[in-house]
Amino acid sequence: MRSELPLAPREGYLPVDGADLYYRDVGRGLPVIALHGGPDFSHAYLLPEMDRLADACRLITYDQRGRGRSATGVRPEDVSIESEMDDLDAVRAHVGVDRVGLLGHSWGALLAMEYAIRHPGRVSHLILMNPAPASQADRQLFREALLQHAPEDMARMEALVPDAEAAYERGDPAAVAAFYRVYFRHGLYDPEKHLDRLVAKLGLDTRDAILRTRAIEDRLVSQTWKSPAYDLLPEVARLPIPALVLHGAHDFVPLVCSRHIAEAIPNGRLVVLADCGHFAFLERPEDVHREIVALMSGM
Repeated sequence: MRSELPLAPREGYLPVDGADLYYRDVGRGLPVIALHGGPDFSHAYLLPEMDRLADACRLITYDQRGRGRSATGVRPEDVSIESEMDDLDAVRAHVGVDRVGLLGHSWGALLAMEYAIRHPGRVSHLILMNPAPASQADRQLFREALLQHAPEDMARMEALVPDAEAAYERGDPAAVAAFYRVYFRHGLYDPEKHLDRLVAKLGLDTRDAILRTRAIEDRLVSQTWKSPAYDLLPEVARLPIPALVLHGAHDFVPLVCSRHIAEAIPNGRLVVLADCGHFAFLERPEDVHREIVALMSGM
């Protein structure tokens, strides 16, 4: 019997207030919107690995406002947590359903939680893959873990790029790529296998794009983690939504941060993946696929 050919992705632009959001839609079945991390990246680093889910659901990815292909005409001051929520709801409405699954990676998991808190009736499943910390206190734990490597990392940066710190501040693409090579080495279980490919997928093309997305990141962080009162955990404790929290055993985000999220959500389940860092879809794609399909099928 001839197997069915994979579906070709459907692409387009969704006009929203002040921006045109690039989206990509592949697969059939339960719609799941994937939210990329950063928050200064685009959806591109999730592909092609996340397309594995197209055999189990309809997967919609999009570039968040001001990033990737959704950058035209967008100023950093046009982006806020509220605009992110409005844009995500516009994507959901465009899909044409009342309820969607949300799959957030890293910072995208924080956006998924923010949306589910505001619109619990519009979310069928919550998949938080290598989630960013959900509170200011847990973000501080993350920062403290990173600071342990800071002197060694700065030395590596200077070895890769002359005058590395100043070049990074200017948004020099080579310096930013060098920074990510150093930074994400800690976020991968097997950097020798995955680091070059990961950095190449981050789209560090031009100084203007780097500075714009960096300014967007600064705005979003100032509205979340920089507030001492920022804490989503009491809010997600009221969510009546099946939730999966995927954490890599070698993630540079401390395990306790993911555990806090999974324990707060009434129907939350934490899965810790061995031999895996902060990019589970890259290092453990089969396990990610299995766990997500199990969640969606109610197993």
